[in-house]
Amino acid sequence: MSRRCELTAKGPLVGHKVSHSNIKTKRRFLPNLCNVTFISDALGRNVRLRVSTNALKSVDHNGGLDAFLLKARAANLSPRALELKRQIAKKAAAAAPANKAG
Repeated sequence: MSRRCELTAKGPLVGHKVSHSNIKTKRRFLPNLCNVTFISDALGRNVRLRVSTNALKSVDHNGGLDAFLLKARAANLSPRALELKRQIAKKAAAAAPANKAG
């Protein structure tokens, strides 16, 4: 399993571990990933994703998973998240004419 956030595409970074004597050795900075179950209002089901804690905060700030995915750029999303975005957009498009007619 890759160490990459499915919503923001955050991945490992490379840097130096610097000792007291200023000797530099390579090290990796891993993103803080956690498995989270989101509730999609448009799809009416739960969705499990592996996201960074930063993405979790962004989803809450944007008003939920549906709103976050509709705003997100496709280049940053994983294939699973991209498929969710398409499904949510399809449901939103189907619901929009029904709202106008009613």
